[in-house]
Amino acid sequence: MNGQHTDGLVGALVGGRYEVQSLLGTGGMATVYLAMDTILRRRVALKVLHPHLGRDRSFAERFEREAIAAAQLSHPHVVSMLDRGEDNGVLYLVMEYVPGRTLRELLDETGPLAPKQALALIDAVVDGLAAAHASGIIHRDVKPANVLLADDGRVKVGDFGLARSLASANVTDTLFGTAEYISPEMLTGTVVDSRADLYSAGIMLFEMLTGRPPFTGDDRGQIAYRRVSEDVPPPSALAPGLAPELDELVGWMTRRDPDGRPPSALALLSEIRDIRRSLSDAQLDYLPPAARGHEAPTEHLASLSRPAPAGTEILATGGPGHTSVMPRPPAPPPLTPREQRRQDKEADRAARFAAARPTHQLGRGNPRRRGALWLVIVVVLAVLAAAVGWFFGFGPGALATVPPVKNLTVAQAQALFQQAGLAFTTHDVFDDAISSGLVVSSVPDAGTQVRKFEGVQVMVSKGPELFPLADLTSKSLPDARTALSDAKMVLGPVTEAFSDTAPAGVVVAQNPAAGTPLKHGSTVSLTVSKGPQPIPVPKVVGLKQSDAVAALQAAGFRPVIDDATVFDRNVPAGSVSVQSPAAGQNATKGSTITLTLSKGPRMVHVPSFVGQQVSVAQDALQKLGFTVKVENILGGFFGTVRAQDPVDRDVPEGSTITLTVV
Repeated sequence: MNGQHTDGLVGALVGGRYEVQSLLGTGGMATVYLAMDTILRRRVALKVLHPHLGRDRSFAERFEREAIAAAQLSHPHVVSMLDRGEDNGVLYLVMEYVPGRTLRELLDETGPLAPKQALALIDAVVDGLAAAHASGIIHRDVKPANVLLADDGRVKVGDFGLARSLASANVTDTLFGTAEYISPEMLTGTVVDSRADLYSAGIMLFEMLTGRPPFTGDDRGQIAYRRVSEDVPPPSALAPGLAPELDELVGWMTRRDPDGRPPSALALLSEIRDIRRSLSDAQLDYLPPAARGHEAPTEHLASLSRPAPAGTEILATGGPGHTSVMPRPPAPPPLTPREQRRQDKEADRAARFAAARPTHQLGRGNPRRRGALWLVIVVVLAVLAAAVGWFFGFGPGALATVPPVKNLTVAQAQALFQQAGLAFTTHDVFDDAISSGLVVSSVPDAGTQVRKFEGVQVMVSKGPELFPLADLTSKSLPDARTALSDAKMVLGPVTEAFSDTAPAGVVVAQNPAAGTPLKHGSTVSLTVSKGPQPIPVPKVVGLKQSDAVAALQAAGFRPVIDDATVFDRNVPAGSVSVQSPAAGQNATKGSTITLTLSKGPRMVHVPSFVGQQVSVAQDALQKLGFTVKVENILGGFFGTVRAQDPVDRDVPEGSTITLTVV
């Protein structure tokens, strides 16, 4: 690591790749920096663990396993894990950089949010948690500080994988979660599953609606004790006027017993969206002025969340005066908020009919008149009882079972509803799995008993929602992959092809084409450039300059003439003596081929060796680069040079010198 692991890491190069630009924040377990990926030229968030954690080998191994698991997550509402590594003994994570602010900062600035905003934010958080849970990852530290709100409106949950590694290590409580949001089972040491994240999300929704978490204080131990021993109060206790459905939703998410919470993030997500559809605009936009900045006394919250004492039921049995204590029946399975609302509606209706019964006795008077009055009362009560019996037994108040209509046409569904005596209304919705015109679901669900006058809502598919595919050409492969992930599309096969116009690594083609309407989850294949295709360089040595230039240009190369020239006994002056790269080597089209021209052979002066011994003359001439030819007269008995041709003049290097020897 090119620098120290301190807050002064700014300017260092981590992992030989990530150039640290500025400090983003410091926590109990890591320091987060804004860094530049010098290879892909993009900004990233670099989380560097404190050195004392990295020195624990078992922790480092768990940390690496969890980082790899978190890297498998690809979801629009989850911060992407891009890389992880170790530099000079220090562990670090590289994550997607999300410019903006956290939900913690938003709540600190604005106080409570309108239900419309709170439900939209919790929808995105739970959607991201559902993807994580499907991949076997439990966050374990869901809180506003880990929810990132991008400047472009995206909502992302951060710190996936890291929280689970820390929860499995023997470290301080800072690493197990935050006291205000942690689930009771994490405090008591019992088995923790994905429902712990849903509890924390419920606490976060409470704070978004009211401006503060339900359990606060300076003593973390006291906060933890109250979380285990007390129920979370309804948000309307701090923000009167909130819709009852919001109280029910928060109560369902924050049950102390995990079995009382939503069974999965997907089930919770469905309920959140159902509530958003059912609330009126006034309920969604409601924001009590007194709730902003309001701090209710801790004792008030405690009294609201204190459960009623359990009791026993005394029933008369046997003879007079004899009683026995019967145990209370086992608690029924927890109701969803939608089922609870239906049960409350039935109780309301029963109370209204009970209120219609007479509650006062008639005074004493004329017996005959009193008898007539009693007769009238009996008749009226009989008629009323008959009417009530008909209403609830055979009329609009009778129970009917919602028929199964999924994947049926509206006409087929109508026939089944007529047989059941139920009325229904239709609502068009997008659905990726069910064809257009077929029923997606009903509200209430099939098999549910409802009063005939209540009616049923039927969701009819409009088919998958289609989105125009973005133009991915001219993007690098990593940027194209990110764009597909953000658009909820799937990267298909990636092929490579030579391109004379696009640099290597850039997308040159896509299938389907840009602008094609596609549903989420569609596969898109890409063709990526390998750069220009290399071709062999033609041989131009020995050609005249003009001919060599023309030949190279015709092959797609750019010839350049070297300023220097060289002597060449084999190439005439003005022709190519040397080319670089050499003939036969591969080079890309458009690349430069350097040509060095010949000055012709070097001229060398031939000295006279007449009268000297042939051996001396022959050796001297060869050293000057000449070829020596010896012609003997009378057998060359004396070995003396009698004649020489040429002699005492300049000739081209390598010329032949003839010696006549006697």
